[in-house]
Amino acid sequence: MSAEYDLVIRNGTIFDGTGNAGFEGDVAVAHGRIAGVGRIDGKGREEIDAKAKIVTPGFVDIHTHYDGQATWDERLTPSSWHGVTTAVMGNCGVGFAPCRPNDHDMLIRLMEGVEDIPGVVLTEGLKWNWETFAEFLTALEARPHDIDFATQVPHGALRVYVMGERGANREPATATDIREMAAIARDAVKAGALGFSTSRTLNHRTSDGQPTPTLTAAEDELVGIALGLKDAGAGVLQVVSDFADPARELSMLRRMVAESGRPLSFSLLQSDRGPEAWKMLLGWIDQCASDGLPVRAQVCGRPVGLLLGLSLTLNPFSAHQSYRTIEHLPFAERLKLLRTPEWRARLLGETPNSDNPFVTAVLRNFAKMFPLSDPPDYEPTKDQSLGARAAQQNVTPEELAYDWMLKDDGRALILFPFLNYAEDTLEPALAMMRHPHTVLGLGDGGAHVGMICDGSFPTSMLTHWTRDRTRGEKLPLEWVVKAQSRDTAAAVGLHDRGLLKPGYKADLNVIDHARLTLHRPQVAYDLPAGGRRLVQHADGYEATIVSGAVTYRNGQPTGALPGKLIRGAKTLG
Repeated sequence: MSAEYDLVIRNGTIFDGTGNAGFEGDVAVAHGRIAGVGRIDGKGREEIDAKAKIVTPGFVDIHTHYDGQATWDERLTPSSWHGVTTAVMGNCGVGFAPCRPNDHDMLIRLMEGVEDIPGVVLTEGLKWNWETFAEFLTALEARPHDIDFATQVPHGALRVYVMGERGANREPATATDIREMAAIARDAVKAGALGFSTSRTLNHRTSDGQPTPTLTAAEDELVGIALGLKDAGAGVLQVVSDFADPARELSMLRRMVAESGRPLSFSLLQSDRGPEAWKMLLGWIDQCASDGLPVRAQVCGRPVGLLLGLSLTLNPFSAHQSYRTIEHLPFAERLKLLRTPEWRARLLGETPNSDNPFVTAVLRNFAKMFPLSDPPDYEPTKDQSLGARAAQQNVTPEELAYDWMLKDDGRALILFPFLNYAEDTLEPALAMMRHPHTVLGLGDGGAHVGMICDGSFPTSMLTHWTRDRTRGEKLPLEWVVKAQSRDTAAAVGLHDRGLLKPGYKADLNVIDHARLTLHRPQVAYDLPAGGRRLVQHADGYEATIVSGAVTYRNGQPTGALPGKLIRGAKTLG
């Protein structure tokens, strides 16, 4: 008897992405689409027994930075290790198209500074076989990938392309500049860009310390570009902002949406400087919703965690003069020196010296530094900090930090919750996630390769929030599945995925939820030019399936590369 389906997943507990409770059943796949859900009698050419496992839609991560990696790597890891089957890149106004040949170095410096991707990696990895955005899409499409991905028009690249040095130096755009930027954005969306992104935060700087070209872009410039998307009749708007002048900034965002009719999302996290500001921003979103304006906040279910360690970009001694004399040494040589009593005494006897306020604020704040365990704890209590432990043990926090980082052959890590943890709890994050006009995002997969590894957040949503949390309420598993599949897909106009229903794209996960384990991040040297990056693995993903093809089994690649560039919004059918 010939097989009726390409793949049948049998006997699993199905969480179909609707938010309904799980139910026992089978899922059949044919021609890259879901062919049936429930009790399937027909045979599959391939079958997976999912008994005692959960079956979910593939996860859709709408906030990544694989703009460079997608050009040189077939695998968009670590995201594809964590059940992600669709990734959206080109966020925060940074990317590599459009770009004139003489501006390559400028965009590399911008990406290096904003997203902590070493310039040598980008110089070696990027082939620059494009100039226009349409040519960039064609270049991306030429390489097969393990997952689907879409991209957005980055404001930084667009501004420099049109204005040259004036754009890089943040000079005001003329009416002619704005018309040209709007036309390029319109044509890019028509060619397949999913939207347009911009950055208005001082945290984003080039590698030589200059603010991002888009920091002070005027309202007329941003509204004008949004109107380019209106002309295209498609596209989303994505913004990151400090909201330093909330009334002015929110008025601008409202005008972008009201005049263009395009949906907008912005990054929302709890800040130590304004722990209650997120409530005001959610109130503003509520008002927009009542006025019929499509605005959402992108939120995250764990802290934005800076990772400190001897093999990473920063550690608590990075601003010590003596450490600067050895930081260039190969890791093994540096570690050998740091293990000696002489170097320990030298560094513990020095004080940090840096003119970078961010560095000094982080590297002296031991009350917010937590030794990172395996599995990692992303909601640690205050008494677990290095500062609190030092007081308990009657030693200095510097001593504890020094000794901790030497563990595990110098690979032990320290977590510094930079955002979303101002009150040493994830209760504010829970409130943000539950708001009716927010969507999960901000994992930043592909970026911050020497400081942050949050692209694994789909796994921590499943482990911490549905199973392991002890410091407050948990979330229903069906809610979390829906939040990172159907809801994220819909937020960016991808209405052909995120649900396990007949006709939808056959992107799925088979997960052993009981043994799902997120491991501590580790350093890999697998970027171009031998560049370093943080990666994070998980156990418990029995199978990940993209367009009906099994791409990973038990966390290992099968060799299948069915992932494709997504050109524009998608509808069912």
